[in-house]
Amino acid sequence: MQEKHIFFSLILTKAELLALTYKDIDLEKRTISINKSYQRLNGRDIITPPKTPKSKRTVTIPPFLAEELREYISHLYGIMADERMFRFTKSYMEHEIIRGIKASGVKRIRLHDIRHSHASLLVEMGFTPLAIAERLGHEKIETTLNTYSHLYPNKQGELADRLEMENNREDEE
Repeated sequence: MQEKHIFFSLILTKAELLALTYKDIDLEKRTISINKSYQRLNGRDIITPPKTPKSKRTVTIPPFLAEELREYISHLYGIMADERMFRFTKSYMEHEIIRGIKASGVKRIRLHDIRHSHASLLVEMGFTPLAIAERLGHEKIETTLNTYSHLYPNKQGELADRLEMENNREDEE
């Protein structure tokens, strides 16, 4: 079931993922409400508000992820609606990704890099920086632009081609 956690990391920070409860997930509407954060301090689990006001958000998930979640939830027993669904720590997650990297021989990445891959995919799919910033919970759009601006130069050729197509269309009219 560990591969299921990777899908969450596409949208959530580790701290947001580890704070999720059943009450935060609506499988019918296909949404995840991100409204808290998890940390372990002095051997105690601490739930706090998200890092910034924009970090508190509701994200719509695709049907395949809703199904992955439904399957994952079906294997959990004895967890109350307001208890954490993922009963492990950040260090456990990092240990598991390192273990998987060693077993598969792929290039070493951090868990947070998967979140960057998600944002990069959204850039490539043509979503606006504003939409990406809202999905990732960035407080300022500048955070998104500063982090992913290197991906936008790839769009310059496409932009010029589309302007050319628009110009040609106007000439035909």
